[in-house]
Amino acid sequence: MGEFVKLEVEDGIGVIRLDRPPMNALNRQVQEEIRAAALEAAGRADVYSVIVHGGPKVFAAGADIKEMADLSYGEMAARAGSFQSALRTVEEIPKPTVAAITGYALGGGFELALCADRRIAGDNAKVGQPEILLGVIPGMGGTQRLPRLVGPSRAKDLIFTGRFVGAEEALRIGMVDEVVAPDDVFAAAKRWAGQFVGGPARAYAAAKAAIDGGLDTDLGSGLKLESQLFAAMFATEDQKTGMASFIEHGPGKAKFSGR
Repeated sequence: MGEFVKLEVEDGIGVIRLDRPPMNALNRQVQEEIRAAALEAAGRADVYSVIVHGGPKVFAAGADIKEMADLSYGEMAARAGSFQSALRTVEEIPKPTVAAITGYALGGGFELALCADRRIAGDNAKVGQPEILLGVIPGMGGTQRLPRLVGPSRAKDLIFTGRFVGAEEALRIGMVDEVVAPDDVFAAAKRWAGQFVGGPARAYAAAKAAIDGGLDTDLGSGLKLESQLFAAMFATEDQKTGMASFIEHGPGKAKFSGR
């Protein structure tokens, strides 16, 4: 269990909770604790889905600039890959994941949110990639994940200007997927994550692998990946259970084992 990041599990949902007041700045320790929590969530059979949450006031306002300010080129060149890989561990959790965004999700904080499958924000949230205002660029995946989410032209505007984006605009342009009252953010994330508890865990993992893997290749290669993962489902107990239940009881009645 980390000092600033903890994995809490209840009713089949894992919550990766950031708690480094006042702004959940992502220093090296926090990044490594995020990595550890994500790896634990990925490996636990009692976790069907995952929420990433920074608490009721702020998601994460960015990287720890005080820690970075005096680094040389050589020092940063040696560390940059580790920054990216820590957050990518969240992206690679083979389960449905949702970022519950309250307050600020900026810079590295929004890059962390980008690693989730879904983003739910409070109507007071501010999101963005303001690294340009520090004379640098996003370095934890923002230049790659944001264009895939909102398109290259819009991503360039957001990254070139470094502006903070309010919740309603973020919803309209696709930076977040749902906007609710600030006090309802975690509950909304829990409702979304809760629908996967007790479901076909192997199929969730395969669907996520097919979608994410297909985005990084051409259509033909993506279709081959889908075909392989689809066929692999026929080696699982859940496929046998799901299809037998459909034949006998109709859709939506199966009780899955996750195997």
